[in-house]
Amino acid sequence: MSHVPTKTDSAEPVPPTPTGRARLNRGIVSWCLYDFANSAYSAVIASTIFCVYYANAIVGNGTGEGDAWWGRAVSASMVFVALTSPFLGGIADAAACGKKLWIGYTWVCILCVASFSFLRKGDVLAGFALAALANVGMEGSYVFYNANLPRVAPPSIQGRVSGWGFAVGYLGSIVALVGALPFALADPFRATPIWLLVAAQFALFSLPAFFLIPGQTGSRLGPLAAAREGFRSCLDVGRRLVASRDSRRFLLGYLFYEDGVNTVIVFASLFATTTLQFSRGETIALFLVVQISALAGAFAMARPTDTRGPKFVVVSALLLWCTVVTAAFFVQTKTLFWGVACVAGLGLGSVQAASRAFYARFIPPGEENRYFGFYSLVGKSAAVMGPILFGEMSRLFGSQRPAILSISLLFIIGLSFVLRVREPPARADAA
Repeated sequence: MSHVPTKTDSAEPVPPTPTGRARLNRGIVSWCLYDFANSAYSAVIASTIFCVYYANAIVGNGTGEGDAWWGRAVSASMVFVALTSPFLGGIADAAACGKKLWIGYTWVCILCVASFSFLRKGDVLAGFALAALANVGMEGSYVFYNANLPRVAPPSIQGRVSGWGFAVGYLGSIVALVGALPFALADPFRATPIWLLVAAQFALFSLPAFFLIPGQTGSRLGPLAAAREGFRSCLDVGRRLVASRDSRRFLLGYLFYEDGVNTVIVFASLFATTTLQFSRGETIALFLVVQISALAGAFAMARPTDTRGPKFVVVSALLLWCTVVTAAFFVQTKTLFWGVACVAGLGLGSVQAASRAFYARFIPPGEENRYFGFYSLVGKSAAVMGPILFGEMSRLFGSQRPAILSISLLFIIGLSFVLRVREPPARADAA
């Protein structure tokens, strides 16, 4: 795997800020910039442009074949990341190689996205392979990126820093999409510059994190010993998470409400175009507005995540999500749906940032990679029930309105678990 040369792999962690003071340092800034970098992939490749380009221009989607191939690529990559993340997280902590894995996954994604430039009509298998590998790189990198939150920020400000990361990420989505739009709307469609712009944004803005955030310290085991220790620790962490009533309840709640969030993200544009007759331009504009409101939500709830606690923010966001999907059921006009989408964006930014900070409170020092490996396993698995529920409800009633309302069930179940979690206190900041 590619590795950006750095002399900080065995350096000491970034010194913490004084207790309770959200003072920026180079570790926090570079960590947030990484979210700016990878959001170019999320916005342009996974959500709006490449998925449509692959399905329609590469495969051909007259009979739904393009949708099927794109679904296979996403599903295959998600299954791989979900199953391997706990094991690789254990290896990363055992061999002190989390930073190398983080960099390696990132560059797999960047190189695959740049290679999209070589795809031509009919390159179905090549496109499938590159798309699946790119998604593995993107989603796999998140394990090791998230694991650095407790290293760059002391416990008293981890909620704020998590919120800043998501907010900067939404800004990255906006920048990437605005940069891609002139090429996407050109006649004829110009694909190659889009993929190169995404790869360039990902590569350029990930470099500060790779150079400025120190790697782990500790013993460095050989490959076989690290693999054995990774497998052992994977089982050990899994047992601990299940044995703890509060971490078990949190992860079960996260599984349900994250499934609800993912389902709304996936089907929102389909609901807008099918039920409310949004045009392609209106749908893209709607996506941009949601990113802006998500940015605002992440920033607005960053400080309360620390001062009121992440549980308060998660519960508030889930109540907001229940309101959003209920409102969507009744909306009859495009104008009202714009308002609903803006409110949904506020909940999107806050619930994701607060969930990451909430989970970080369950993690013992020095075990960040292995614990976030299980967080990834749950998060990537949270894309199964919701889409099936939405699809079957839409088929049963012949309308998307009951389908969107049914997603509130996932938020209600998730909320019922979270309400019963005793929020762990934030660890005291190091002196």
